Amino acid sequence: MSTIVTILVSIIIALIFFIIGYFTQKITRNRKILTADHKAEKILQSAKEKSRELEQQTKGKIEQLRAEQKREHIEETKAQKRHLELWQRELERKDEEQKKSKDFLSQKEKNLMVREKEVQQQKEEVGIKRNRLTQLIEESNQKLEDISRLTRDEAKQMILEKSKEEVENKAIQIENEIISEAKKKANRKAKEIITSAIQRCATDYVSESTISVVSLPSENMKGRIIGREGRNIRAFETTTGIDVIIDDTPEAITLSGFDPIKREIAKISMENLIKDGRIHPARVEEIVEKTKKEFDEKVLELGENTMFELGISKMHDELVKMVARLHFRTSYGQNVLQHSKEVTYLMSLMAGELKLNIDIAKRAGILHDIGKGMSQEYSGSHAEIGATAARKYGEDSIIVNAIAAHHEEVEPLSSYAVLLEAADAISGSRPGARRETLEAYIRRVEELENIASSFEGVKKVYSMQAGREVRIIVEPESISDNGTRKLATKIAQNIEKNLKYPGEIKVIVIRETRAVSNAK
Repeated sequence: MSTIVTILVSIIIALIFFIIGYFTQKITRNRKILTADHKAEKILQSAKEKSRELEQQTKGKIEQLRAEQKREHIEETKAQKRHLELWQRELERKDEEQKKSKDFLSQKEKNLMVREKEVQQQKEEVGIKRNRLTQLIEESNQKLEDISRLTRDEAKQMILEKSKEEVENKAIQIENEIISEAKKKANRKAKEIITSAIQRCATDYVSESTISVVSLPSENMKGRIIGREGRNIRAFETTTGIDVIIDDTPEAITLSGFDPIKREIAKISMENLIKDGRIHPARVEEIVEKTKKEFDEKVLELGENTMFELGISKMHDELVKMVARLHFRTSYGQNVLQHSKEVTYLMSLMAGELKLNIDIAKRAGILHDIGKGMSQEYSGSHAEIGATAARKYGEDSIIVNAIAAHHEEVEPLSSYAVLLEAADAISGSRPGARRETLEAYIRRVEELENIASSFEGVKKVYSMQAGREVRIIVEPESISDNGTRKLATKIAQNIEKNLKYPGEIKVIVIRETRAVSNAK
């Protein structure tokens, strides 16, 4: 019985706890629901407040944008208005100009109409006068025919023959004047161009005058000269101003440049670099600068030795250097320093024969071509700039004039100038002086004589002055005096067309008539 009671009590207690737990859980859930609703209401309220704030901000921005757009529209309207006003004023100005132009053209048209009437009247008057003149000419011709007993055609033929002869003589005279003037201008222009382009800029006229070959100890040296990514060769070319050509030539490289002095410095520098073995940009610049200084000393020494050899007294160091630089210049293959020394010897010999001052003659001879050793920075012919340099460094005015006049650019003022011109021509034009073999020289002279002999009326031909002059003797019965001028021109043109030669060739045509009679 007690057990049943215990069970019932337990059940009742369990029910009580269940009921209490159920209601407690329900109360807790209701509280959570109320708390959640309260939070949701707060969140909703906060969202509404933020929405109102955003709405107010949006409205403010919209109003601000509308105000800015309105201002921009007003400014754009004002700008368009100003543009339209300017355009309207421009149109009014153009209308005014067009109106003025129209008035001017109207006035011009009226003037032209008046002028046209005047011209028409003048044409009518000229027509009347022309008819009258024709009538008078016919009457005059008839009277002339009656007086001279010649028909008009016969008189016309006679006048034409006479006029033809006069016109031919006049044409030959004018032709000779034009040719003479053209030669003067051509000589001046040729001297300026050739001197500037060849003598001082060292233009590429022969390949051996523009390249130097440097021997290498081995093929591996080529790679060291080039350097990593070509930095060594670029540094060398930039410092020296000379191009370095590395090709398949075994154990050799080529230095190419128009200036022989720069090329000589580059060659010495490259040889020193190869001997030294340390090849890099800094070392390249150091060696080149050192070589330039040593080269200047070498040039001065060479000039002083030349002066000592020729027996020339004290001369300014700069002039001595200019003379020495001629050793590195050539003219038609002839070394300019050797040419200058040869001219000096000739000058001293001729001056001695004429009882002139030998020292002045020698100084003029050795200095006459120093302009060829000067750089392209100086303008003018080599004779002109050489004379300027001689004057600058204290040489006598006689020597200055001789230098300036040795190519007939200025008037010679002394015997020394005339002697210098002759000595320069002798040295430059003798066979073998300027890159011409004896066989080539003889062949050129023979071709020259053959060309001159091929013309009709030529009796004898003589080549003189080492092929610089050709004298032609013609048959006087076949060619007239005026014909000799034509023949000289034709022969000169034929020589220019068929021969290649340095300088110029003078063509002289001689016509001689001899009458012989015996008295008994």
